[in-house]
Amino acid sequence: MLRAAYYAQELLSTFSTVIGEIALIPATGGVFTVSLTYQTQEQERDKEMQHVLLWDRKTQGFPETKVLKQRVRDHLEPGRDLGHSESKGTEKSESKILKKEEQKIDQSSLATNDGAEGCGDCV
Repeated sequence: MLRAAYYAQELLSTFSTVIGEIALIPATGGVFTVSLTYQTQEQERDKEMQHVLLWDRKTQGFPETKVLKQRVRDHLEPGRDLGHSESKGTEKSESKILKKEEQKIDQSSLATNDGAEGCGDCV
């Protein structure tokens, strides 16, 4: 229940003006599902509701908060940027890792050339 309350708080703080309500329904047996019921502006005229299962612990384990926020965002506000929890930070860290790997490769190629200029094929 504590984890569910944490996720609810995170979603309410991120989507405070978009989410009308979050319901926590106690259950036994490790049940943890996140479902979303919503309607788009076009559907408001038709009174048609969309129901989507965003997460099921039995098949996916517990979600990372940023993944859960992204899934909610994709249905409620697809164009919205989630700021620091968006994948842009992941891209930056991946590029840092790639740069470090490139530096290691450059250093190892220099070490194998024994100070000779150019690669071993050119000497």
